Formats: sequence, structure tokens, C-alpha cells
Amino acid sequence: MTTTPPRVSDDRVRRLTSTLYGYAFLEDFILLYPVYALLFSDTGLTVWQISSLFALWSVTGVLLEVPSGAWADTVSRRLSLWLGPLLTAAGFALWVLLPSYGAFAVGFVLWGAGGALGSGALEALVHDELERLGAADRYARVMGRARAAGLVAVMAAMGLAGPVFAQGGHTAVGAASVLVCLLASATALRFPEHRTPAAGHDSWTATLRAGLAEARADRSVRGALLLVPAVSAVWGALDEYTPLLVRGTGVADWTVPYLLLLVWAGATAGSLLAGEGERLGTTGLAALLAGAGLALAVGAAGGTPAGLLLVALAFGGFQAATVLADARLQRRIDNGGRATLTSVAGLGTELATVSVYGGYALIASGHAHGTAFAVFAVPYLATAAVLYAVARSRSATTGA
Repeated sequence: MTTTPPRVSDDRVRRLTSTLYGYAFLEDFILLYPVYALLFSDTGLTVWQISSLFALWSVTGVLLEVPSGAWADTVSRRLSLWLGPLLTAAGFALWVLLPSYGAFAVGFVLWGAGGALGSGALEALVHDELERLGAADRYARVMGRARAAGLVAVMAAMGLAGPVFAQGGHTAVGAASVLVCLLASATALRFPEHRTPAAGHDSWTATLRAGLAEARADRSVRGALLLVPAVSAVWGALDEYTPLLVRGTGVADWTVPYLLLLVWAGATAGSLLAGEGERLGTTGLAALLAGAGLALAVGAAGGTPAGLLLVALAFGGFQAATVLADARLQRRIDNGGRATLTSVAGLGTELATVSVYGGYALIASGHAHGTAFAVFAVPYLATAAVLYAVARSRSATTGA
């Protein structure tokens, strides 16, 4: 286990966290997000072609998720965070300058690669730097605020995309998105990085093997790895369908964005409160997931606008649990392969998310969207039951 160093000046912690919050905001402040489907359609792409682009994006992320984490552990996590937004910016520039199916495909590959480079590297860098500063106990609170900054950025981008698009069309929205990516890349250079790769890890493949060996050898690491996708995948996939859920309550279309902001506000509040949740322990995390799952089921199944308050509450609980699951994982990883194993958890989340998409399509094809949302509360209740059983087992063992 790593010995926690004595606390140092909070100035260094503030520099790290302010850089993190700025980076997290810029990563998600992409004006193209709400309108890129319109760009594809206006270029003449069919629904099948658009769907194939989304599939290519997902496959790219799945294939590069773990190798990119191992590369970050081997070379530099800060370099990964700098390079990722540059690749994304190149992809967005291609979309606007050469709008065509081929350019969109290359752009999605670049975007997927950029996202993979940041996944795992960011969490690993922040945790290790906080630990070096004697502030590892702040990790959940800090990452919760960073996630909140990202959610605020998404909402801000949704609000600004319309006026910018009205003034300058796809070119203006795309140029703004490229500029933001370049700013995110520049911000990444402010991250401190004081680690060096572990001895003997002279290639990313060696780092990858070492990280996977740690997961196989340590049962607590395996459990923490499985918990991340169990908590984050389902609600992360359901988020894509929230506009359909809101419309299904019978409200006018023009009110849908405002009610979506309610749901996003719930998730943002969950991020901000995640730091307080570290005191919950395993039993408390189980209760949080169970309560959020029940709120999702009741709120969605009701099919009324008032029920969206419960959905917002559920998303807040899921967001907080996602941050807490990540914090549990970071506490259990030896820092040498931290980005690698965090990326393994990210890969599990990606694969689980794809399966949720398929399951949702199957359920929603014959039932209301509220019913589909309610069905997907069940995995959270099951996860809560498993966590509660684990906590009881540990308590019994300790008591014995």
C-alpha cells in the first residue's frame, strides 16, 4: 500500500482542481453535440448511414479503450489528455470542411480515439497527484465537481447551439467546437505530473499485462472493476432516450428541452454531493442504488410530467454512485497501472452500454418509453442486493 504523504499547501491542490474543472468543462462544451445529426442529414446521409457512423464510433472506443490506458501509464497521462482533444478537433474540422460520409467516418474514428486517450488517464492523473499532495481523501469530491462542470457545459452548449447555428449554420457551430477542443488541449498542459513509469514497464503491452495481472490476483480490485459498469452503464445509456421519455408524458414539444434541464440538474446535484457520499460505505452505497432505482421505476412508469422529478432524483443518485464507484476502484489500484485498470472498467462500461441499447430497443418497440425505463431499474436493485450481501458477509466475518 502507498503511504500517504504529509499534507502540503492547498495552493497546489487548488491549481490541480481548477485545471481539472476547466478541462472537464471544455471537454463537454461542444456546440456540435445538439446539432451534428442535423449536419449528417443535411449532407444527405440516410438513417442507416448515420447509424453506421454511431456504430463505428462505439467500436473505435471499445478497441482503443484499454490500449490507450496502458499507453498513458507507460508514456504520460498528461500527454494523453493533451493529444485527445487535438484528435477530436481534427475530426470536427473534417466534418465541416469536407462534409461527406467518408469525412464523417474518419471524424468519428478520431473522436473515438480522442475520447479513449482521456478515459482512464484523467482519473489516474488526478488521483495520483492528490495522493502526492496528501489529499487523496478529496478524490470523490473533486471528481464529483468535475463531472458537474461537464454537465453544466452540456447544458450551456445546448442553450448556445441554437443561436450560433441560426447566425452561421454548421460552419459556425463546427468552428466553435474546434476552438473549444484546442482550448481543452492547451488546458491539459497545466496539469502537473510527477510520476514515472514503474521499472520494467518498458512497453505499453508490458504495462497492460501487469495491470490485468493485478486484477486477476486481487479480488477486491476485480469487484471494484465490475462495480463501475454495473453502476454507470445503464443510466448512461438511458440518458440518450430521455427526450423520448419526456415527450411520452404528453407535454408539448417546445417544453421538452426545459424538462430535460430538470433531469440534468438532478445529475449535476448528484455530482456535487458525491464527496459527502464517501461516508456511506458499502451498505450505504447499496441503499443509494436501491433508492435511485425505485425512484426511476416509479417516476418513469407513472408517465406524467410530475414523475420526471423522481427521474431527476434517480439520475442524481446514479451520478453520485458513479463517482463513488470510481473512487472505490482508485483506492484499490496500485498506482503503476492505474490508467490501465480504469480503462478496463471503461471498456466494461462501453460493452454494457451497447447491450442496454439493444435491450431498450427490444422493450420500447412494443411498450411505452416509461415502461422501458422502469424495467432498467431492475439491474440497480440487483446490484444493490449484491452490495448489501457483500457488506453483511464482511460484517459476519469480522464479527466472527
